[in-house]
Amino acid sequence: MIPTENKKPKRILIFSLAYLPHVAGAEVAVKEITDRLNPAEFSCDMVTLRFTKNDLSEEKIANLTIYRKRWSGLPFFLQKVLFPFTAFAAALRLHRKNHYDLVWSIMASYAGFAAVFFKYCFPKVSFLLTIQEGENFGRRKVFRFLFKRIFRRADRIQVISNFLADWARKMGAVCPIEVVPNGVSLRNFQKPIDNNQKKEMKERFGFKEDDVVLITTSRLVPKNRVGDVVEAMKFLPENVKFSILGIGHLESSLKSLVTSSKLETRVRFVGFVNHSDLPSYLHSADIFIRTPISEGFGVSYVEAMAAGLPVIATPVGGIEDFIRDPSTGSEQVATGLFTKVGDPKDIADKISRLINNKVLRDRLVANASKMVSEKYDWNLVAQNMADILSR
Repeated sequence: MIPTENKKPKRILIFSLAYLPHVAGAEVAVKEITDRLNPAEFSCDMVTLRFTKNDLSEEKIANLTIYRKRWSGLPFFLQKVLFPFTAFAAALRLHRKNHYDLVWSIMASYAGFAAVFFKYCFPKVSFLLTIQEGENFGRRKVFRFLFKRIFRRADRIQVISNFLADWARKMGAVCPIEVVPNGVSLRNFQKPIDNNQKKEMKERFGFKEDDVVLITTSRLVPKNRVGDVVEAMKFLPENVKFSILGIGHLESSLKSLVTSSKLETRVRFVGFVNHSDLPSYLHSADIFIRTPISEGFGVSYVEAMAAGLPVIATPVGGIEDFIRDPSTGSEQVATGLFTKVGDPKDIADKISRLINNKVLRDRLVANASKMVSEKYDWNLVAQNMADILSR
C-alpha cells in the first residue's frame, strides 16, 4: 500500500471501454495501479461497457467501484459506438452524487470522447488522458479532427513510452506529458520452474528436452508479423522450435504457412493463455521473439525479461525505450537484440547469434533483469501514477 497523509480522498472517475473480465494491457495496468492506491488518498470509480449480460452492472473490485453500462437490444458494435454518450450520461449522474476532482480516460478513443464531453460541461474538473495505443495510428485519419480534440482538452497526459509522447504532441497536445510505462509482477514472472517442469512443458508440445524453443506472446494480426518468424525457421536447424501463444484472425493463414513450409513438427500454436499461466510458458522456453512493425510499448518483452529470457525485437515504437542492442553501444549495457523489420533471414541470423554465444546471452539476460527490477516493477509504476493523480 502506498503511504499517504491523512486527508480527504481525491474523487476520481475513470472512463474505460473495457475492464475485467474483458482485459488487455491497458485494463491490466488500471487494475495493477488502482489495487496499489491508498483508499485514504484516492477514491476511484469507473464507467465501462457492459459486454455481456453475465457482467455485473455494478461491483467493487479491490479499490475500484465499477459501473457497467449498455443499451438493451443493440448489437455490440453499436454499443461501442454509443459508449461515449452512454458513459457521459452515467458520469453526469455519478458526478451529482460524488463531485469528482478528476476524470481519467484510459485510451484516446471511445473513453476519450466521453471524457471530453464531461470536460466541456465541467471545465474545472481535471482531465487526465492515458495513452497506450500500439496500433497503426493512420487508421484514425477519418475522424482525426475530432480525435485531436481529446488531446487538446486534456490537462495532463500520461503515456507508456517516449514514442507515444511524440505522437501525442503530433496530435495537438499542449499540456504536460509524462512517461510512466506499464509494469510487470516481478513475484510472478521471476519465479522459476524446475528442470522437470520445463521438460514436461516441452514434451507437451512434442519438443525434446534439448531443443531450443523460441516463444512469442502475440495477437495474430498483421502488425505483429508472426509469419516473419515462421519464415525464419526455414534457415535454422531442426532442433530449433517455435511456440506461438495468442489468437487472432491470421491464425488460419499462419497455420497454412507452417504446413506449406513443412514446419508442422517445429511450430506449435498454443492459442489463448491466461496471463496467470504465462510465466510457466516463458520459463519453459529459451528465447523470446516478437517482430512487429509498430508497438506503443511492448510489455510482453518486459515480462520475458523478468522471466530470464533473452529477447529479439524490431526497433519500432516504444520498444526502443528498454531494448539496447549491442551494436548501438557497449555490450555491457545491452538488453536485447534488434532485427530488421520484415526480414526472415536477418531474424534467423539473430536467433543463431543468441544460440551460439552463451556469453552474450547471459549478459543480455543479466542486464535486462536488472533494468526490469529497477524500472518496471508495478509498485514503482503505481507510485509514479499516484504522484500524477494527486496533482
